[in-house]
Amino acid sequence: MNLEQLWQATLSEIELQISRPNFLTWFKNSCLLEKKEDGQISVGLANNFSKEWVQNKYHKIIFEILKNSDDSIKKVEYIVIGAKPQQSFAKEIIETEINNIKKQLVFPEFKIDPESGLHPRYTLDSFIVGSSNELAYAASSAVIKNIGKKYNPFFIYGGTGLGKTHLMQAIGNEIKKIYKDKIKIKYVHSEKFVNEVVAGIRNKRMDDIKNKYRNVDVLIIDDIQFIGGKERSEEEFFHTFNVLYENNKQIIVSSDRPPAAIPTLHERLRSRFEGGMAADITYPDYEMRLAIIKTKLVDLKSDLPDNICSIIATKVQRNIREIEGILNKILFYKEMKNVDLQPKIVEEIINNIINQSTKKITPNQIIQSVANYFEVLPDDIISHSRKKRSMGPRQITIFLLREILGMSYPDIGEKIGKRDHTTIIHSYEKISNEINKNHQLNQNIILIKELINENA
Repeated sequence: MNLEQLWQATLSEIELQISRPNFLTWFKNSCLLEKKEDGQISVGLANNFSKEWVQNKYHKIIFEILKNSDDSIKKVEYIVIGAKPQQSFAKEIIETEINNIKKQLVFPEFKIDPESGLHPRYTLDSFIVGSSNELAYAASSAVIKNIGKKYNPFFIYGGTGLGKTHLMQAIGNEIKKIYKDKIKIKYVHSEKFVNEVVAGIRNKRMDDIKNKYRNVDVLIIDDIQFIGGKERSEEEFFHTFNVLYENNKQIIVSSDRPPAAIPTLHERLRSRFEGGMAADITYPDYEMRLAIIKTKLVDLKSDLPDNICSIIATKVQRNIREIEGILNKILFYKEMKNVDLQPKIVEEIINNIINQSTKKITPNQIIQSVANYFEVLPDDIISHSRKKRSMGPRQITIFLLREILGMSYPDIGEKIGKRDHTTIIHSYEKISNEINKNHQLNQNIILIKELINENA
């Protein structure tokens, strides 16, 4: 076991427990520097701000994961890589470890084309197609063949880690490959778009922003829901949308939910999104999860027995990112222990990771997440109001308290306005029976679960 392998496995687990933007912000330039004989291990971070934030915010998570991987670790210290080292280890060690880890941990952001914002690793060939995403994939192929003419705008929606970014980037890369320099493409995350608008206003350079986004042939915006409620950014995007659309330029956007379910989005934008093609990406089924595992193993130049792959595909059901993270953990364990993996061991590893992420969730967090999603107050959920805007979120809350935390019916009743347990049973069974029949309900619950996990 070396430091590179240990940190890679640690990062895989951290990524499962925090949001993707936070992970990339605080950990993409991190590394392990040295493990001392007394059990102290050093984490290298890019700057002092990152050091303070990670140390205060994520120390507990980091230490627990490192301790679970190597029980000889007793303490974690955080060091600014660029600062003059005052520690006992040599500068050559730092530089060697950093260089090794940079080779090992190549994040997508490091290879992004600055002009288009596209990463070459995202291709249609590497996109696993199954029942959960076949409509979105088929629509993507049509968009590539008929830029700006068919399915414009193209709206892709679904939960976190299901492949929306991969598909959008793949569309861009495929267009780039086919049309070379004849088609100008721009991919941007909506958060970056908002930041650019803010900077443009502050520096009185809005004309630059307009020229940047209105003079393209294909505009791809990820996570459009973040624009909702940000009036000036929404206004700028609205006009950009109109200019591109009127000139038959292709617009591709993604969100964690369909246009009608983005409460903060202005009606005029919502109606324009609904006027195009909307395709959802849902959770992958067993066959697709197994295909993802097999493909990932080929990419990693590794191998696992079919029965082990089947266990992973059966037990890990949330999203593709979780599958990849747990797979990395299992492969790390296999290499560290240098043993053939037994089904019982694999199940224990998976259960420990899943339980670690769920044990931090509290009933209040579930109530708050449901309230935020439906734009109601937590008091509305626990009240005895029989209004539709309260009853629906309340029943979903009851279902999630049972589903995620395994709370008893009397305990849920006590938490939700001191209700009789028979009422709680009725609500739980109602949602349980409807979830597989009602597509919108199923999507709502999936997205709420994502919110809960992000806020845990």
